Amino acid sequence: MTTYAPELAIADSSSSEESSTRIEMIETVISSLEQEGTAMVSHAQEGYLWKFGYGEAEVFVQLTGLTDDDTLTVWSAVLKDTTALSADLSKKLLELNWTTTLEARFALLNQDVVVVTSRTLAGLSAAEVSRCITIVATLSDEYQGSLSA
Repeated sequence: MTTYAPELAIADSSSSEESSTRIEMIETVISSLEQEGTAMVSHAQEGYLWKFGYGEAEVFVQLTGLTDDDTLTVWSAVLKDTTALSADLSKKLLELNWTTTLEARFALLNQDVVVVTSRTLAGLSAAEVSRCITIVATLSDEYQGSLSA
């Protein structure tokens, strides 16, 4: 993976081994999904941020830190600049949230419609990491450009 920001120490009360395992789990999943050469990672005091390409989607994976109370969040924009969402599109997104998104959901981030999932790190398994990232990447790629405002 390409690092696009300098590595800084993260204060964390969890064991170094557990922290490394969480990071390795995420990087393993991203490596299995990414289009060759698209993955980047940023390490900062605020946590970790990965970005990678999956089909038409640009997927972001963020750790707010490495303790059990910190959060894994995965998101990807599916529709850009939706300054005026139509009632029909809003209804369609709500219906999709109920029927197709599993643990993820459609949401608004700034002016974009994104698909997102989030979870605390307590008890997080490799299978859950894989599922979170895979669901968001797959849904984003599937709905990229097919939704219209």
